[in-house]
Amino acid sequence: MSKALTQTDFTFPGQKAVYHGKVRDVYSINEDLLVMIATDRISAFDVVLPKGIPFKGQVLNQIAAKFLDATSDIVPNWKIATPDPMVTVGLRCEGFRLEMIIRGYLTGSAWREYKAGNRTICGVTLPEGMKENEKFPTPIITPTTKADEGHDENITKEEILAQGLATKEEYEQLEKYTYALFKRGSEMANDKGLILVDTKYEFGKRDGKIYLIDEIHTPDSSRYFYAEGYQEKFDKGEPQKQLSKEFVRQWLIENGFMGKEGQKVPEMSEDYVNSVSERYIELYEHIVGEKFVKADSSELMNRIETNIKNFLVKK
Repeated sequence: MSKALTQTDFTFPGQKAVYHGKVRDVYSINEDLLVMIATDRISAFDVVLPKGIPFKGQVLNQIAAKFLDATSDIVPNWKIATPDPMVTVGLRCEGFRLEMIIRGYLTGSAWREYKAGNRTICGVTLPEGMKENEKFPTPIITPTTKADEGHDENITKEEILAQGLATKEEYEQLEKYTYALFKRGSEMANDKGLILVDTKYEFGKRDGKIYLIDEIHTPDSSRYFYAEGYQEKFDKGEPQKQLSKEFVRQWLIENGFMGKEGQKVPEMSEDYVNSVSERYIELYEHIVGEKFVKADSSELMNRIETNIKNFLVKK
């Protein structure tokens, strides 16, 4: 079985701090650089699962890098370089305490809310009579707060302004960028026979300018359906064939886990872990349109550390 990177503890030249997120480890270098390592950790329901998924970090990092490059004409982004298949180095920005979630279809947590009778999400009123996986007349933005720990919470535009999480001008710019990025991502997915169902974007500021930060259009931050068969499955009320992390959530739900107190994460067998790895690679190959090349993971920690240090020395 291939190795999975589940934790890092590096010390780099000029290192000021390190932040271990649910999936990414972020090293602050001097005052202006961030080194973001996409580990193989996997989280669901805001819980990091006990086993890593081989090549997941490489998949996420390489998809995000491709889409950051493909959208840099819409909004400037933080990326400078990818010195390792699992690493992006970029500009340090002051992040907005928001995640800009945009939905083209009624599915996932939005569907669970709708099914429970709620017709308003984040201040957006939803039409009556919608079905699971139905396309919205126009995409809707349903932002959440960005929590360091625990659950992100839905929030309305009015609450964002009242809490000072963004100014009116900033928020309107974030909305414009979100719609434009989703349009580009949808077009790129469509070219590959996929539907970009919903996704999230994170933004930050640097020298008074808004930047797109973190990952974009990966299976951890987005949901994709296969375009072929979508309408037929929708008409029959059947589940969509999808490429996203939702299949992990569904597996957890079926095994009695939704991140609630007292619930236990089900056993992740080697076969299950490998099947998740294969699904991530499948998404990469579909959305990028290229065969995934597995990086040598025999000396994983050494490889990453060496590649990052070599890059920082040249900077």
